[in-house]
Formats: sequence, C-alpha cells, structure tokens
Amino acid sequence: MKAILELHDIGYQVAQNQILQNISLSVAAQDYITITGPSGSGKSTLLRIIASLLTATKGEILFKGQNIMEIDPIQYRRKVSYCFQQPTLFGRTVADNLDFPFQIRQVIPDVDKQKAALKVVGLPETYLNKRITELSGGEKQRVAMIRNIMYVPDVLLLDEVTVGLDEENKRIVNNLIEHFHTDHQVTILSITHDESEIKQASRLLTITKGRLEESK
Repeated sequence: MKAILELHDIGYQVAQNQILQNISLSVAAQDYITITGPSGSGKSTLLRIIASLLTATKGEILFKGQNIMEIDPIQYRRKVSYCFQQPTLFGRTVADNLDFPFQIRQVIPDVDKQKAALKVVGLPETYLNKRITELSGGEKQRVAMIRNIMYVPDVLLLDEVTVGLDEENKRIVNNLIEHFHTDHQVTILSITHDESEIKQASRLLTITKGRLEESK
C-alpha cells in the first residue's frame, strides 16, 4: 500500500530541550497505528507536528508525496484531522459544534447527517439542541469526535481520546474509530496508555525519550 504520510528525520527542540529526535516513519493508507510510551516522551508533540499544529525544528513530513509546508493549512487539516485528549466544544449547543464543519466549507448544515452521526455514537437526535454545559465528559468526547469526522478525513490523529472515559463510553468511541477505519478506510494514528487497546493493536509504535521504535 502506498504511503499516505512519510516522516523523514523529524526533530523538535525548544531552547535546549530536545523533545523529539530522528523520527522517521512511513504510514500506509488505511494503516491503524497505535502509539504508546511513557508520559512526557513526546507522543502528543509528534501528533501535533503531523497535524501541523506545531512545526518540526528538523526534518520534513510528506502527505501523499507533498511536503506539508507547501499545502494550505486549512486544506491540510480537512484531510488530516486531530482529536484532542480533552474535548474542546464551543458555542452554546451541540448543533453549534456540528454546524461548524459545514460553515467552514460555506455550505448549509445537513441536519439529517448530524442526527445520523449522533445516532452512531448512541446519542438521541434531540441532543442537537442540548447545551454543551449539560453534557457528561463521555458525551462531550463523542460530540467532538463526530464534529471532526462530519466530513470524513483521510487521516485521523487521536490523542488519548478514551482517557478518563468509563467502559461504556470507551466502547462507543472505539467502535466509532473502527467504523471509520474499516468502512470509510480512514488511516488512524492513535496514542493510548490503555492496556486493552495496546493488546489489540495491529501495529504498535513506542516513543521513549523522544525516539521511536516499532514494537510489532
């Protein structure tokens, strides 16, 4: 399978602190890569660099063969979507969040599509009008996830999106991720410390002290 992402000798340094060093990685289209490692090892930094939220101080990243520095950031982030560890919702209601992917594309929100997305993550369509302040942590994460994939990206970057969730919410989120990987052929890079998720990984990478190693 042809590489959708290629990392060449990526490094990231802040002042005298070398956070990432000499990371090279080829990610094939439709890969599902699980990333683990000790806290503070640079996992989230690497994902944010891939998402173009941070700029590497060394090396280059290619997306479909093109240096991401040469791609319009807005267009790139529509294709390579990043989900934060702590869900960040805005506005007043769930609808405000699910309207956003349509608004940035200057199209009218598809309410039927929004309702169908809510159903996929086990939330009733009446939640469109629910205030975000009334949502549980697990519900916020589910809304944030479907906001990111209202338009299906090519690559989904997941930064410990199940951390702190109860088993039911974790199951729902993982089923959603698997649905997009299997049914929509989305490439997944997912950071986790969850032992059950690590055991199920088909391709496992470990980052230790800013260096990358492949575990299986």
